[in-house]
Amino acid sequence: MKVTCLQENLAKGLNIVSRAVASRSTLPVLANVLVATDQSRLRLAATNLELGITCWIGAKIEEEGSTTVPAKTFIDLVNTLPQGTMDMGLNVRTQTLNVRGGAFVNDIKCIDAQEFPIIPPADLSQGISLNVVDLREMIEHVIFAAATDDARPILTGVLVKVEGEKLTFAATDGFRLSVRTASLSTPARENVTAIIPARALAELARVLGDESEGLVMVLPPGRGQVIFHLKDVEIVSQLIEGNFPDYQHIIPKSFTTRTVISTQGFLKACKAADIFARENAHTARLKITPGAEMTPGTLEMTAQSAETGSNEAKVDATVDGGGVEVAFNVKYLVDALNVINTQNVAIETSTSTAPGVIRPVGREDYLYVVMPMRLGK
Repeated sequence: MKVTCLQENLAKGLNIVSRAVASRSTLPVLANVLVATDQSRLRLAATNLELGITCWIGAKIEEEGSTTVPAKTFIDLVNTLPQGTMDMGLNVRTQTLNVRGGAFVNDIKCIDAQEFPIIPPADLSQGISLNVVDLREMIEHVIFAAATDDARPILTGVLVKVEGEKLTFAATDGFRLSVRTASLSTPARENVTAIIPARALAELARVLGDESEGLVMVLPPGRGQVIFHLKDVEIVSQLIEGNFPDYQHIIPKSFTTRTVISTQGFLKACKAADIFARENAHTARLKITPGAEMTPGTLEMTAQSAETGSNEAKVDATVDGGGVEVAFNVKYLVDALNVINTQNVAIETSTSTAPGVIRPVGREDYLYVVMPMRLGK
């Protein structure tokens, strides 16, 4: 293998695939990055057997070939080389990669590419075309609600449903639920339901960055995998097997009080409350009071800690219905308000023991359910 490429392109590609490199594995090759020529481009790939990321960069190919390079050594080296062209040549017999950039000459011990797990290519003709802008926002709207521990593995994933022209993402950790919907430009050939690890979607969102070109999602039958294909990047992830909770039953069908409040005003009140609530399991009390004829309604938020002190904030609100007091984990409220970009949000509540629902005012594609906490005396 003999190739020439730009240092900045190689550094960018390695940064993308490095997130799939196995941190601990009994297979040494999983700590390496596959470097292979591929039809006048250079293919970089890494996998930990659960997540695989492939990236293609432009290169001048003088001699075809492939090998796997220790990821940390390769990434650190490329990042220190000067910008501009760099040359790489592989001695197949010794599996040594010679890397030259500027005045630097380096030899890296590699492992034969035949030991690297095969990442099967996607059949894009069977895929579902997704809008990148919608997808990026959908991931942002739900991913934080997925569980981060493995006590219930199914909850560490995001439920993805495709029904005709409708795409739905849902995530829950048992204490809150986030649901986001979008419309597909082209109806899917058949309905699809899959549970994708939240970590894989987080990596996808990171790769999407400022991308605006289309993306294709493929679920190859019988493989238990999902493949996301962009122009120069492909992400393959194992699906999570099992039955996702019936989240429709978690969403309250009615409410007695609807409170419309400034998103930023509510967010600031929540952040201030959490300074004092974090030592008390993030518990904050919300007291919603309807307005009189000439005065607006109010949402009063209080939090206290035996060690830190107490906090109280009052925000004007439009309240339809009776007054109510309820306690929530204020960190969960902050998570949702951080991703809502409408001017106002609506909070739907019933009693101190019923879940609350947060919706962006003026949008029907997002809802967030948060379970109540026990009110202190």
